[in-house]
Amino acid sequence: MAKRHLTMMGLGSAIGAGLFLGTGAAISTAGPAVLLSYIVAGFIVVLVMRMLGEMAAAMPAAGSFATYAGAAFGRHARFAVGWLYWFMLIMVMGAEMTGASAIMGAWFGVSPWIPALVCMVFFAVVNLVRVRAFGEFEFWFALIKVAVIIGFLIIGILLIFGLLPGDSAVGTANLLDHGGFMPNGWSGVAAGLLAVAFAFGGIEIVAIAAAESDDPGRNVGFAVRSVIWRISVFYVGSVLVIATLLPWDTLRDAETAEQSPFTAVLRMADIPGVVGFLEVIIVLALLSAFNAQIYGTSRMSFALAKQGDGPRILARTNKASSPSVAVYVSVFFGFVAVALQWLDWEDLLTFLLNAVGATLLIVWIAIALSQIKLRRELESRGPLEVKMWLFPWLSYLAIVVILALGALMLTDEAARAQIFAALAVVVVLAVLSAINSYFHADSGAYVTEKTRS
Repeated sequence: MAKRHLTMMGLGSAIGAGLFLGTGAAISTAGPAVLLSYIVAGFIVVLVMRMLGEMAAAMPAAGSFATYAGAAFGRHARFAVGWLYWFMLIMVMGAEMTGASAIMGAWFGVSPWIPALVCMVFFAVVNLVRVRAFGEFEFWFALIKVAVIIGFLIIGILLIFGLLPGDSAVGTANLLDHGGFMPNGWSGVAAGLLAVAFAFGGIEIVAIAAAESDDPGRNVGFAVRSVIWRISVFYVGSVLVIATLLPWDTLRDAETAEQSPFTAVLRMADIPGVVGFLEVIIVLALLSAFNAQIYGTSRMSFALAKQGDGPRILARTNKASSPSVAVYVSVFFGFVAVALQWLDWEDLLTFLLNAVGATLLIVWIAIALSQIKLRRELESRGPLEVKMWLFPWLSYLAIVVILALGALMLTDEAARAQIFAALAVVVVLAVLSAINSYFHADSGAYVTEKTRS
């Protein structure tokens, strides 16, 4: 896998349907001050990715942050972090495919399970061939999404300054009127932070893919450095354009492309067929994320199995050196997650999806603690390709901010359920780890070997 594949994979995995559909809900919660929420969330992600990039460049591992947690704190940490992330991606995978198949089913006038099954089989094949083929596929998927965002930003800037025919500059009325820049006060900004904190989730897959790249140390360093600032520009830039052009109190959570604030902005530029166009982009975003999640789950479970933290069968590979059994298992459980949403087993589904929300916080904390613990050992291996800024102070600051976000979640009734559900999953994984360690001796080794594409 080449450097361009890693970079675009990182960009694409974080630009999902949540950006196109969920931005309106975040703005309606905090008003224009949601920009502060995005800046804080982006700051957290930048610090986490810098720490992860430092470890991934110095010690490329198929299990990425799970392997680093094991190196820092032992096999129980590796088991819990790895399988927790696998669980999170499986549930998100089900949600992504449910949304995409519903739109495609409406396009072709068929039941949603048909396009879901077709896509499941197709992406299973993509992930079973050589990793370079997967990287190439994901590269073009991500490139389309990035091109759309860049085009949206250009159109938005032209609209803001009245540079399109028949338009005049909008000024700052939508940013400062309608109750002011911060109409709901700091509590609104805090609520907005809860709405956007997990929007950047998925970039971690870059570190997982690094182990299969041509030059892991250099490639992951370049990918991390480029991804963190580009994602910040795309997200904050898109929100700034929307908040400037549209009154915040007219925006709501969007369930369809018709309701998306991106659609409303593009309509201001008199672009024809904007709803159908955005539907296509949303489906591409969902399928791209789904594809990356199959990759992430299969590689994570493959690495865990090789280290004795999962069924040995998951460590099997095919002639293309792809972890075939792990791919099959990920696709199977992805389809199970889709089935749960269609069956509408409300209590079970609510619990599982709630657990996803806080899982990312636990993974981020694990990354930060592992980086602090391993820094001296990484430096002993030679000069670091990527170095955390102002170590250890920014590493500790990242932990404090993530814990503060967790405390903020406890003050919100809906978010509180996410914390408790995630903790329940952690307890289950702790029990499974104890059982696993009873039957398997710890290999004590890092998984650093690459699967050459």
